[in-house]
Amino acid sequence: MKLFGLMASDELVESFDLSNDNGMKLTVINYGATVVSLKIPLKTGEVIDVVLGFDNLEAYLKSFQLKSPPYFGAIVGRFAGRINNSLFNLNGKVFLLNKNNNSHSLHGGIDNFSQKVWKVENISEGKNPSITLSCLSPDGDENYPGELAVQLTYTLSEENELIIEYQANGSEDTIVNLTHHSYFNLDGHKSDVLEQELIVNSKKRLETTNDNIPTGKFLNNIESSFDFSSPKKCPSEIDTTFVLDSREEFAASLFNKRNMLKMTVYTDQPGVHIYVGGNCFNEVKGKENCDYHNVSGICFETQNFPDAPNHENFPNSILKNGETYQHKTIYKFQSF
Repeated sequence: MKLFGLMASDELVESFDLSNDNGMKLTVINYGATVVSLKIPLKTGEVIDVVLGFDNLEAYLKSFQLKSPPYFGAIVGRFAGRINNSLFNLNGKVFLLNKNNNSHSLHGGIDNFSQKVWKVENISEGKNPSITLSCLSPDGDENYPGELAVQLTYTLSEENELIIEYQANGSEDTIVNLTHHSYFNLDGHKSDVLEQELIVNSKKRLETTNDNIPTGKFLNNIESSFDFSSPKKCPSEIDTTFVLDSREEFAASLFNKRNMLKMTVYTDQPGVHIYVGGNCFNEVKGKENCDYHNVSGICFETQNFPDAPNHENFPNSILKNGETYQHKTIYKFQSF
């Protein structure tokens, strides 16, 4: 545990390191429950940091002042993705959320989970080391109904997996959709992802408006530019929710031929939102004084569908009082 920075409220932000027996190393800070670095050992003996991030708290705080904040490595909530016109209906009552993306609510609103200081509940060392953090969102936070207690565990397995497990309970009926927002680059965070090969195990994607709001319709990926059923180079720009047909199979994978490193994504969620691009790059210096740009990394945001509360044909996003929200995602790394 090391001091990472101090909030304006004088809350301490600390960093925590976990390592497995293979030399895989994770660094997490309790600001946003954020993954700062994820170092993967290769068969050559080289170690690659595969996520984008910053060296200090001030840079993370400043990144949320950008027109399009990058959310580097953060946990996103209460609701990942956009909610159309910041409105949803629950139990016959209309809720108007805070707007932070034109007229829409994005990634939980203005003061979202990515910007909160989380509490460290437990750290487990030895085999399969883990860290558990919690966040208590009060009733009315960003105008969401009910108090929401969230618990999150990061685990490094001996199979070189980063396992992320979420649990949440509400004091009354509410909506929940949590995700993780690391930008991955299997060549290290100093390069780009354009030569890395992407596979998405999906036949359909969500149709969206020009504001990237789901219409409620599904589009076929087969024989389109969104068909990643076989390996294709990473696109220079994508901001799309892919529908996952089977929770038993992998959701997506990324492979870097240069160093023969592969990452495979598994999840129990109905979708994976894949994101490359944005207008926040070239304004920020990343770790080790790197210039980040719009193809520095690729996000695999495993989650429910954006705007799910407003579409009856989308998977249920309502967390009823007395029930528990659960979500598990695995990022598995293999060096060949």
